[in-house]
Amino acid sequence: MATQESSPAIWDGVVDPADIAQYAKIGFGARGGLGSRPAIVVIDVQERTVNERYPASCGEAGRAAVPKIAALLDAARSNDVPVFFVYVAPKDTSDSTRFAAKMPSLHGVDQAGYDFLTEVSPQPGDVLIPKRQPSAFFGTPLVSYLVDRKVDSLVVTGATTSGCVRATAIDAFSYGYQVAVPHDAVFDRVRTSHLVNLFDIQHKYGDVLETAELQRLLSRDSGEG
Repeated sequence: MATQESSPAIWDGVVDPADIAQYAKIGFGARGGLGSRPAIVVIDVQERTVNERYPASCGEAGRAAVPKIAALLDAARSNDVPVFFVYVAPKDTSDSTRFAAKMPSLHGVDQAGYDFLTEVSPQPGDVLIPKRQPSAFFGTPLVSYLVDRKVDSLVVTGATTSGCVRATAIDAFSYGYQVAVPHDAVFDRVRTSHLVNLFDIQHKYGDVLETAELQRLLSRDSGEG
């Protein structure tokens, strides 16, 4: 199967060309595609990750990704593709994880910070799953929902690319799901982390594509996906 490289790739200028060449030489980065029953997973797209009033938000990068996520949700709902919102639920000081010690600015968020965005909010029929750790799979019933709906592939969107998106992509891959990550519908606080992790996901765990291509793949009229 041919490797999948855009020309130029979005990580050009950030990832060392020698590293890109090394992966190409050993044949990493083959395209996996989507299966016959994909689903969308939207991770942590909440006020706390987009709105700049919260110190640890992704700010402009989050705002730029929101319309792309909304477009994918429109495509999913128009084609009976299951939609899962996996999100951080409100917590107090008695319900802290290792994040509290490692990244204390992620805590102390007010109730409004956990709200979904108006443009990207759950609709009737979507499944909402709270999580406490980076992966959408860890300690959640996500797999049972996917099995029940006979899902064979996941489109992973949301925040952050280097954290919860990457962790979810790796776990999905580990469970045997085909994985796609739209590079313009995921976001991070730091551009370098965003691009390097997309490079790594593309070459090891899934397909890194544009939202426009995934909209086409999710469409019944495309004859794919």
